[in-house]
Amino acid sequence: MRGLLVVNPKATTTSARTRDVLVGALRSTMDLTVSFTRRRGHGHALALEAAKDGIDVVVALGGDGTINEVVNGLMGVPVEQRPKLGVVPGGSTNVFVRALGLPRHPVEATGVILDCLRDNRSREIGLGRADDRYFTFCAGIGIDAAVTRRVERARHKGRRASPMLYARSFFREYAFEAFNRTPALTLAPAGEEPLSGLATIIVQNTAPWTYVGDRPIQASPEASFDEGLDVLALKAMRPPGTIQTVTKMLSKQTDGYGKQVVLRHDLSEFVVSSTTPQAFQLDGDYLGDREKVKFSSVPAALRVIC
Repeated sequence: MRGLLVVNPKATTTSARTRDVLVGALRSTMDLTVSFTRRRGHGHALALEAAKDGIDVVVALGGDGTINEVVNGLMGVPVEQRPKLGVVPGGSTNVFVRALGLPRHPVEATGVILDCLRDNRSREIGLGRADDRYFTFCAGIGIDAAVTRRVERARHKGRRASPMLYARSFFREYAFEAFNRTPALTLAPAGEEPLSGLATIIVQNTAPWTYVGDRPIQASPEASFDEGLDVLALKAMRPPGTIQTVTKMLSKQTDGYGKQVVLRHDLSEFVVSSTTPQAFQLDGDYLGDREKVKFSSVPAALRVIC
């Protein structure tokens, strides 16, 4: 069995010593090549080259951004040619790894991968697609993407990603930007009438949407790797309704959101458009501002070792 380990050397929760342990463990079960990402987008190129070269397994060691790049590289070849995907947590949040039910510690997650490889166990999952890019667990247009933009700018200045940084970024974005912004988004599911006047839209390929430390945040709790995409949209960002919605997400009481919330489950295709450019994120990476994005569900896209 031939494998490739794609390592983000800037992963926040692993050390060089930990990586050496993981490499030694993986080499006990496969002929392993190790490649380090050197720039944004490099994980995509490494995974695509490996898939074209007939590699059997690609393991990504890093955060959700690294995993997203690797997944997009694997999706560049026909389904019958795609290697199996293994994921080892190395970021600050690791939503995709945790949504799969894998341990948060990299050594323990590697142990699960080794057990699954020995027993030939894997799981088929669907992905989401936004225009020409795939995502594993979520996408967003509006305030959640704007918060991601604030966090990324803080990290570029040397700040460490943490639940507190995300919380502060949310409240600053809400207080100074979103509260006074006119809802400009439109959601147009295939075969349905468009819904206009939306302030922010969260798209999920699985649940939970994200985590704050150990606490899962449930926006659309029925979202699943085995179904289409789920959508939660807010019609306005006024304090009473917004506080109620956030409270329900934190408490997992997602029934009875109220009239300010639009929910859609198991969508195969839809378009989100805006009268003004809006912040856009995929799997926790800010990708600039967009006025229109076409979303689609891609069933049975990858086989994951878990």
